Amino acid sequence: MAKEFDLLVAGEINPDLILSDPALEARFGQQETLVEDATLTIGSSSAIFACGAARLGLKVAFIGVVGNDFFGNYMLAALASRGVDVSQVIIVPDQKTGLSVILDRGLDRAILSHIGTMNALRADQVTDDLLRRTRHLHVASYFLQTALLPDLPALFKKARALGVSTSLDTNWDPAEQWSGVATSLQATTVFFPNQAEALALTQTSTVEEALQVLAGDLPVVAIKLGKEGAVAQRGAEVVHIPALSIEVVDTVGAGDSFDAGFIYGYLQGWSLEATLRLAVACGSLSTRAHGGTAAQPTLQEAMAR
Repeated sequence: MAKEFDLLVAGEINPDLILSDPALEARFGQQETLVEDATLTIGSSSAIFACGAARLGLKVAFIGVVGNDFFGNYMLAALASRGVDVSQVIIVPDQKTGLSVILDRGLDRAILSHIGTMNALRADQVTDDLLRRTRHLHVASYFLQTALLPDLPALFKKARALGVSTSLDTNWDPAEQWSGVATSLQATTVFFPNQAEALALTQTSTVEEALQVLAGDLPVVAIKLGKEGAVAQRGAEVVHIPALSIEVVDTVGAGDSFDAGFIYGYLQGWSLEATLRLAVACGSLSTRAHGGTAAQPTLQEAMAR
């Protein structure tokens, strides 16, 4: 039976305010610092992923929590304008929507974040009815989503029992403890670490070793290697695809766009090589402009590369 959604994203939802200047140096002591550019844009790993998947043509629904405020309304409108169904997003009147302020000077950045409602979504709010309406469930920013993560293993197991495949992109653990990830991975179909995350999680010293450890327990693993592209394994098959040659403007959200491309290919039943090629193209092309969503490619654009 056809599902209403190809993809359900359960995650954090907040805007990014990007202040850009090659010589940016914030100074205290009530000193004003002028910057070349300021951009309010879609932030959060989960929301950037959702937009990338919708841009490729998938039917995407989002569940998360926002406040009844300007930033929450901005995010709902921005996601909806990009084809993401936001009817499941929970609006709470007594909390503020989260916000990240990014001080960007080109090759380096600092990030100031107000957590707000980023960590408010609970697993029990992702209902059985909603799971039955989708083909795939994706979760990102594992360590930010403190209300979700205790029951995430049970949620993933329930999804799998209902015939819903799952994917997880933990992002970096600020405490470097990686607590609970192994349990969540037991019911994960596709795992998306980057190189540093894969090495830290497996306590190995090479990507090859990390991939071997992770692929021994997971159906599909795709490790993002930055400018070196990505490597993926399914069963005994291992594929490496180099990154595209792109003039990089901003790498924010590139990993999330990669994830979106990979899930598109996965849901289409493509080969591992074709799936990884699309993922690398989506990640690479997303770096052409500032912010995580401005340069996300259409399927036609990505396939051309």
